[in-house]
Amino acid sequence: MRIRGDLFWSWADPTLHHRRHDEAVPHGNFIDVQVRLSRTGATQLFLGVYGASGLALHEEAYHSRPGESMTRALAWGVGRARHVAAELALAVSANDLKQRPACVAGAR
Repeated sequence: MRIRGDLFWSWADPTLHHRRHDEAVPHGNFIDVQVRLSRTGATQLFLGVYGASGLALHEEAYHSRPGESMTRALAWGVGRARHVAAELALAVSANDLKQRPACVAGAR
């Protein structure tokens, strides 16, 4: 179960037709990308990166993707979400390294 952030809830509109892409990415995270047409015909995009617990790690919403079809916007959003997920995984790995005790040369 995903624990959505405020950005998702302000973007969400279940009355609009949308397409969705869910994917498990490395390090136990998940991405959720949704695209839709607004009531005025604008292509809109939401992307979220969620941790293994379902907690929202990152969310973005685009209220207009000018000149993009739903298919193109969805493809761009999946690439963007994967990129963000990879950056978050690197940040977590770097933080883990900082918290490990330093090795002392010659210590046994």
